[in-house]
Amino acid sequence: MSKKLFTVMAVLVMAAMILSACAPAATTEAPTQPPVPTAVPATAVLPTAVPPTNVPPTVAPTTVPATVAPTKAPMKFCLITDTGGINDKSFNASAWLGLTDAQTKLGATVKYLQSQQQTDYAKNIQACIDDKSNLIVTVGFLLGGGTADAAKANPNQPFAIVDYCYGTDSPLCDATAGPFNNVLGLTFATDQAAFLAGYLAAGMTKTGKVGTFGGLLIPTVTIFEDGFYAGVQYYNKVHTTKVAVLGWDPAHPDKGLAAGGFTDQTKGKDLGNSLLQEGADIIMPVAGGVGLGAAAAVKANGNALIIGVDQDWTVTNPDYSSITLTSVEKVISVAVYSAAQAVNDGTFKGGAYTGTLANNGVRMSPFHDLDSKVPAALKAELDQLKADIISGKVSVKPVP
Repeated sequence: MSKKLFTVMAVLVMAAMILSACAPAATTEAPTQPPVPTAVPATAVLPTAVPPTNVPPTVAPTTVPATVAPTKAPMKFCLITDTGGINDKSFNASAWLGLTDAQTKLGATVKYLQSQQQTDYAKNIQACIDDKSNLIVTVGFLLGGGTADAAKANPNQPFAIVDYCYGTDSPLCDATAGPFNNVLGLTFATDQAAFLAGYLAAGMTKTGKVGTFGGLLIPTVTIFEDGFYAGVQYYNKVHTTKVAVLGWDPAHPDKGLAAGGFTDQTKGKDLGNSLLQEGADIIMPVAGGVGLGAAAAVKANGNALIIGVDQDWTVTNPDYSSITLTSVEKVISVAVYSAAQAVNDGTFKGGAYTGTLANNGVRMSPFHDLDSKVPAALKAELDQLKADIISGKVSVKPVP
């Protein structure tokens, strides 16, 4: 090769090297939609001492971005009504309020299954089990057997039952079954609050006669009537009066007045009119929706008053606020919510809860529109009587 040609080739090689050094580096196009992890594996350990690199320095080292924290699935709660239905404005409605409170406060998913007849109980319970509900709430004394059967067959399924319990000698319980570790019985000493209502009725009657009737003569009904009767008795003892109770006598429970169910308002109106015709001017129906029929009869009468049960009727039935003297309340909603909260918190236990005057699980409602009609002296007696019942000084059991 000639010296001249070698020189030219050397120049060309050096030029190529210079151009190559000055050219931009090759790039790979970044994906426009980077994949985002949808969940953090359960075994993943999130840093607590060193902040992630994408967190500004002002964020405390222990703060974990919400976008990567594992989330807890919402609890599923299922309620089964008795035949009174969810809109009975009584104990079914109050139990449902407890679960809707759980929906609001705990973020739970809630639903109810309505029982049209008693044969629906077992299949509705099974439907809630199949739906993998975290808590199943059954409402009413008549669901006691079905709930016990389901609890035995599904020992890891939490239940709460309103107006029933297991393994104790309470008249509201089945002493031969349970107790179950997975069932919380929610019972209420309504005879305590009904005692106050009976005393009040005896102090307010103008005819000397008050009345009561039940939907069915089952323990959760007759406990109201026993307390009401005993309260009237106690007033008679204190004031040497002879106020009579129509429709119920604890000594002859088989003769008690009953509607035969909890839904037929026409039957309630008929029973209400019957008691009015016998001279009662204050009536306490213990019959769920049937009681609204009695309230209609009382309102039409114009010279009588009604005492509600389960919920505050002035609030739930404002059409009858002008004739509602008071109500004997079971604070079911709070008891049901507490059971749901225990499941949510992982602290749920079986057993029995009893609502009393002492723990505000039962109470007598305010007098509302009729407050000015109740004498101050009678109000003072009721306040003292409540304290005496709580202390045990006064028994709410009827005198034989």
